[in-house]
Amino acid sequence: MSTDIAWEEWGRKEPYFGVITNQKFRRAELTTEARNEFFESGRAHVKFVFEMIRKYINPAFDPASVVDFGCGVGRLLVHFSPVAREVVGLDVSPSMLEEAKRNCDEFGVSNAQLLLSDDQLSTLSGRYDLIHSFIVFQHIPPERGRMIFRQMLPRISAGGVGALHFSYAKTCHAATYGVAPQSVPSAASAWRATGSIRKPGADPEMQMNPYHLNEILFILQGAGVRRFHVEFTDHGGELGVFLFFQISP
Repeated sequence: MSTDIAWEEWGRKEPYFGVITNQKFRRAELTTEARNEFFESGRAHVKFVFEMIRKYINPAFDPASVVDFGCGVGRLLVHFSPVAREVVGLDVSPSMLEEAKRNCDEFGVSNAQLLLSDDQLSTLSGRYDLIHSFIVFQHIPPERGRMIFRQMLPRISAGGVGALHFSYAKTCHAATYGVAPQSVPSAASAWRATGSIRKPGADPEMQMNPYHLNEILFILQGAGVRRFHVEFTDHGGELGVFLFFQISP
């Protein structure tokens, strides 16, 4: 699973830049001001998530338990912590989880569990009121991501909410409506750094994988979801959808 290996390397070498790819978040350039900005962006995101849920899904939403899938260094986890009794951070990188633990300690978070993730989500037990993931699935090959997505849905409690982000297209393929044309041998090869030509000391691979939204929606409807709210995203030409939905009570 090359993406897991690469993500652990990001966790060891550049954990903050691996989460938000801006030069100011590289280890060598991470000032106190930049670090504060990094975590403030997490606060703003969590605020946005709850605004969307309460506006479009459930005005009285008040989760007792939250899972952040692909939690990285805890940018969002430390801000989910005050709004729930229990928060869980999942990540495939032990180094990311170690950094998340340090950040939870620094922020005074005492209600967080940090768990190593796998494709079966086997470290999760029970059900959760909110399962959230943002700018994470895009780094996972779709055949794996679909399976993880399927595993997530039964772990959302009755009446609970999913807030999940998927990339689906790239603006450089505008002529083919965001989909890589057949003349491109592999969509993934155009959307990632190729490990075979990686130079010594270069950054690890970071895949940017598109998902077929009809597959995502098919899985969602098959799980009994009857309505959802969507917010479009654009990260440097990587187009995505942030889906908000409720599991039927």
